[in-house]
Amino acid sequence: MISKLQEIFSIPELKRRVLFTLALLIVYRIGGHITTPGVDPTVLTAFFQGKQGTILGLYDLFAGGNLEKATIFALGIMPYISASIILQLFQAVIPYFEKLAKEGEEGRKKITQYTRYGTVVLSAIQATGIAIFLESMTGPGGEPAVINAGWGFRLITVLTLTSGTVFVMWLGEQISERGIGNGISLIITIGIIARYPTDTLNTWRAVSIGQMSPFKLLILLAIMVAVVAGIIFVTQGQRRIPVQYAKRVVGRKIYGGQASHIPLGVNIAGVIPIIFAQSIIMFPGTIAAFFKDFTIMQSIALILTPGHIVHMVLYSVIIVFFAYFYTAIVLNPVDVAENMKKSGGFIPGIRPGKRTAEFIDRVLTRITLPGAIFLAFIAVLPDVLITKANAPFYFGGTGLLIVVGVVLDTLRQLESHLLMRHYEGFTKHGRLRGRR
Repeated sequence: MISKLQEIFSIPELKRRVLFTLALLIVYRIGGHITTPGVDPTVLTAFFQGKQGTILGLYDLFAGGNLEKATIFALGIMPYISASIILQLFQAVIPYFEKLAKEGEEGRKKITQYTRYGTVVLSAIQATGIAIFLESMTGPGGEPAVINAGWGFRLITVLTLTSGTVFVMWLGEQISERGIGNGISLIITIGIIARYPTDTLNTWRAVSIGQMSPFKLLILLAIMVAVVAGIIFVTQGQRRIPVQYAKRVVGRKIYGGQASHIPLGVNIAGVIPIIFAQSIIMFPGTIAAFFKDFTIMQSIALILTPGHIVHMVLYSVIIVFFAYFYTAIVLNPVDVAENMKKSGGFIPGIRPGKRTAEFIDRVLTRITLPGAIFLAFIAVLPDVLITKANAPFYFGGTGLLIVVGVVLDTLRQLESHLLMRHYEGFTKHGRLRGRR
């Protein structure tokens, strides 16, 4: 591994990209310690300690802990992710956006521009809600979270948080363009990884004071290694459908005749099904937290508490549903079959057109099921470890999937740069494959 790092920094362009990426990630982390004007961060931290199982806790995960501290990056990159998902859904249901998606580079640029506009609008709306929410928040002793409430504070908060989100979006785009890896994904990942030192320190303290035995810690470490290996296996898992292209004679030249394949991933949807499922199943608990006088709401919130059997079963079912739903949006078998037919390609033994689309859909349905079940397992794993094994740290779920997937993508890009300059990759046999 040390030799690979030396090879990375021996290539001037790759060295420049890696250092540029690290510099912008440091800028992002510095901004995560600048508090929004007019907010008492100690009151906010005390409030969020009891909100880990709600939508606020999920949002704070993607914000890298910035929402809990009310920093200028409190919204994080979530408005950009939400805008991107909305635009993807629009491409599936609105003809105009579907046409843009098929226009190539120009269409992609317009969709990117619409995504930026949507990010600003969503940021302004969410920042307004956060400003009003902060004004109503009080600490355990009744102390207010906002020092001087009013429209002045709301306006400053909206401008600060919206500007912070736009700046984070710009950082991500700069990393993608001039750095290494996917900038938006790296920003989310660095926020998640920032929590790991604290978890490690808490675990060490638990072992030191006797709350956790060394044997139990070894078992948890073994489970962690096995889960990470499973995530890598599923993330890189593919079903390759062979494709043959017919020979075409144009003038004196012969085109086609080569063999290729369609790589269908086991987990095409990525972490999106877990995000959707978490948002839905956490919504009743979030609402119940603000209506403590209603017995029915409290009963529903108790049933949907993480670790409860009803919560885990319902959570898993929703994840499997959204895995199929989002896969159908991302990959349309009819479009794949039509593009193959136009290019003169066909699957051996399958007639082009409708039969090809049906075959791809059938294969996609079968391979999505194990991927969806594995997603559900990873999603409920933290609840099982915390409630049943009394683990002193949060392991699994959305954060682990994002970290492993982004690390694989980044290593894949680094490997492509090394191989392009006649260096060996990170693995002696085979190639690394990312999530896409």
